[in-house]
Amino acid sequence: MKVLYLSFFVVASDQITKLLVKGFSIPFLNFNYDGMYYGQIIPIIGDFARLTYIENPGMAFGYDPGNAFKLWITLFSLIASIGLIFYIYIIRNKSLSLRAAIALILGGAVGNLIDRMFYGVIFDYAPLFYGKVVDFVDVDFFNFTLFGKSYERWPIFNVADAAVTVGVLILILFYRKHQQEEKEITNVLDASEMIPVSENLPSNPGNLEMEEEKVIKSDGIADGEAGKREKIQD
Repeated sequence: MKVLYLSFFVVASDQITKLLVKGFSIPFLNFNYDGMYYGQIIPIIGDFARLTYIENPGMAFGYDPGNAFKLWITLFSLIASIGLIFYIYIIRNKSLSLRAAIALILGGAVGNLIDRMFYGVIFDYAPLFYGKVVDFVDVDFFNFTLFGKSYERWPIFNVADAAVTVGVLILILFYRKHQQEEKEITNVLDASEMIPVSENLPSNPGNLEMEEEKVIKSDGIADGEAGKREKIQD
């Protein structure tokens, strides 16, 4: 379960970067940090990589299913995150690549879940479970079309999204290795079931020697009885 530290690191990194972009205040300390204004663009590597502050109202790639489905999306994310925690416990003895991949996906899921669950209440713009996800990483890879929508740049994402993507890629790259692990475990179990076990063998090896002595003695007695009968007949 130590891979959960990786999940915690993803969540912490995700939330810290989001707050630095969005801004925050601590009233009792009289502290206020403005962050970036909505839609602001800060070039990092020319036009290829830049910080662009937006808020995603729905799912990945900016797809908005509407408020009617937003609650269900948040609840599904919550249930999925809990399920991933249990799954990490189940695979605690499996390969590090599998556990790390699931931990990254869990961290990313929880990072965005915090936005959806609490940001609306914290920043006073929506009720619980109806918050928006903060996105800010803006890169220019290639043009493509998804869900009937054309993109000239890669959809703006965040640290949580990146963690989920890396986790999925690890699962894909190490898929054969994980399948081989399952086969090896299955083969070992099948081999153990094929080992014949005699029901007549005594559990205590010492009892085997006693049984042999009884057989020898009984054979000797039987031979003696047979000799007496022969003499009587003579």
